[in-house]
Amino acid sequence: MEDKKEKQKKASNNIKLIKDGYITVIAGPCAIESWDQLDAIAKVVKDLGLSFLRGGAYKPRTSPYSFQGLKEEGLKYLKEINAKYGLMTVTEITDTEHVDIVADSVDVLQIGTRNMSNFSLLEKVGRVANERNKKVILKRGWASSIKEWLLAVEYITSRGNTEVVLCERGIRTFETDTRFTLDLSAVPVIKKLSKLPIIIDPSHAVGQSDLVIPMSRAAVAVGADGLIVEAHHNPSKALCDGQQSLNVKELIELIRQLKNVAGVIGKKIR
Repeated sequence: MEDKKEKQKKASNNIKLIKDGYITVIAGPCAIESWDQLDAIAKVVKDLGLSFLRGGAYKPRTSPYSFQGLKEEGLKYLKEINAKYGLMTVTEITDTEHVDIVADSVDVLQIGTRNMSNFSLLEKVGRVANERNKKVILKRGWASSIKEWLLAVEYITSRGNTEVVLCERGIRTFETDTRFTLDLSAVPVIKKLSKLPIIIDPSHAVGQSDLVIPMSRAAVAVGADGLIVEAHHNPSKALCDGQQSLNVKELIELIRQLKNVAGVIGKKIR
């Protein structure tokens, strides 16, 4: 007879990342720094009625001297948070050798912008996700066309019927006042070219916390199926991307405003 934890695990694996009539908001810190840090923001996410928590265990950074994440210890914290709050967890996979251990620890496997064209990683993630009934988020490469992005998805979906969600996170242009340029036109274009759901990552796109809420409103208005945003209980002390992370007050305000925008188009926030 299955024990309670095993039943909960199977039930969580059957929860869809994108649900008809809802805007999915995934929130949490860029990088997991400690148990206390992850627990603090997870409680806020739960209290807001959200279902998905993000947190980076492995952090690929431009500088080799920057904080690289807690790695396996961070995965352990995500499993504990899942058990404590019932939140579905999302983390990035950065290397083929990490796919199995990450899939054992979280519900949603994220492939970042640097790895959109890492085809061996895409294939392995597709196979493992299909075997273990995991969801996958594929971020757009910062210099990739929409066609290249959609072809990259095929490396994942060719391995089975995995639920894959696209994530627009900004592309590199000549503009310097934001970290990247958020291509909101990608949302209706993706809707026209495919049946895949698409979410927006405004945090990485704009790189400034004060711009995250207005761009999130715009993302919902243009038809995005969800958002993935960075949130930290103390952004000024964050070890990774604090300048673009919402604090608790701002995260609460984001959800309040998104409920209003979503209501206009007949949707709810989850």
